[in-house]
Amino acid sequence: MDLFLGRVLVKNNRDRDELDTEREIMAKLQNRIVLLFFASSKCERCQEFAPTLKEFFKLLMDPFYVERASQLVLITVPLDNTEEQLDKLLNKLPKWSLFLHHDDPYKKELGMKLSVEEIPTVVVLRPDCSILLPNAVQEISESGPDCFRHWQEAAEVIDRNFEMHVEFDDKKMRSVTDPIRKLKYKVEKKKKRRWLLGMWGGGGGGGGLQNAAADWPWRL
Repeated sequence: MDLFLGRVLVKNNRDRDELDTEREIMAKLQNRIVLLFFASSKCERCQEFAPTLKEFFKLLMDPFYVERASQLVLITVPLDNTEEQLDKLLNKLPKWSLFLHHDDPYKKELGMKLSVEEIPTVVVLRPDCSILLPNAVQEISESGPDCFRHWQEAAEVIDRNFEMHVEFDDKKMRSVTDPIRKLKYKVEKKKKRRWLLGMWGGGGGGGGLQNAAADWPWRL
């Protein structure tokens, strides 16, 4: 998971434990689908979607619902400028998820690299850091945990942990639909738009994501 090597990820727990070594980060992210949640406490839609994302994550990770936790990691990329604002957002998210510090400059670079244009956005990444889905907010809201199985098949994740209480292992059906599913989640490389650089402070003096906590001029 080269995207986060050399970075600091923080656990959303009471102690705010940090993962800052290559060994810790690789152990946490290797062979897992990663969800990057771009959001802010000042965004009403983000606040409304956060409980849905928490429930989605719980149904896939909580031992009460699954025999073993799914190969899934949630990382929140906050667009807030203060720790107080960040805490307000994290309070609505799972305690076993991760996040970037509110003052981490890497969150800006990450948003540009993944062409994030609106919030809330949930970018779904394969284990090799390639984009499986640029924004899964609608799919998570409509399909719930079922969409994770589709992502897992499309990403060809080695399934060592995923065992739901409800048995749905129909290999014949999976073999028929698998090519269609992979085509659905195939993401073509987008041409970078000039105004997107402005959104992240790359020029033009505009507001956008760079000044998200202050002005919120777009798609909230």
